[in-house]
Amino acid sequence: MTTTAPRFAELHAPAHWRVVDFISDLHLQVGDPLTLQAWERYMAQTRADAVFILGDLFEVWVGDDGQQDQDEDARFERHCIEVLRSASGRCAVHFMHGNRDFLLGPSCARAGGFTLLDDPTVLVLGEQRWLLTHGDALCLDDAEYLQFRAQVRTPAWQQAFLAKPLAERRAIARGMRQQSEDRKRSGIAYADIDAPLARRWLASAAASELIHGHTHRPADHDLGPGLSRRVLSDWDAGARPPRAEVLRMQRSGPMETVQVLRLPANDIA
Repeated sequence: MTTTAPRFAELHAPAHWRVVDFISDLHLQVGDPLTLQAWERYMAQTRADAVFILGDLFEVWVGDDGQQDQDEDARFERHCIEVLRSASGRCAVHFMHGNRDFLLGPSCARAGGFTLLDDPTVLVLGEQRWLLTHGDALCLDDAEYLQFRAQVRTPAWQQAFLAKPLAERRAIARGMRQQSEDRKRSGIAYADIDAPLARRWLASAAASELIHGHTHRPADHDLGPGLSRRVLSDWDAGARPPRAEVLRMQRSGPMETVQVLRLPANDIA
């Protein structure tokens, strides 16, 4: 666990980008067809020039080779990659790893036509600098998870895990999902990000606003004079009320939250 600011990648938006969308924490999975349908509809109809997926698009990803199988999970993954490929023909799609899909690799990105994004990354749009991250690395109170995160992000751990048979990897993933569900049912809340660390990151990145997901607590937060953070919503189209929000940035104009499920089929933008 580290409390220092990491190195920041930078992405300078092309001049033609006028509308940029941010989504995260969709946790797409076979057992949630409603959220899949909402995401498919959004990706097919958004008129954004770029879509940034800031982690946990998938509930789990056990390796790019999983798509080569013929089971239900593999068919689901191939379908999602096709959705991404179709969208990438109309707009720029950028993908940042989350804590559930950090094993998604370059071969999958090539198949889907999207760009893998370092975590964190500074997006430069016009004269503004926005710091983008999934958010899990900022949750200092979740010490047990941060130890796990440090372990599984090492090349040695990933190589060893990916060397296991696909069936064994899927079984391990099912066990981890069950542990997560048990934790939710126990009432343990998601840890929130550490505000002092977020301020240090912003200062090091020469940015004034942080955009992240992970915590499932969509809101705008004041981090002090001239500093703020925007938390993206998770998606669950089957919840009551359903959740499927997009944070939309416009080169000229304010940011807005778009409620995907409340829009007519031809009015996603």
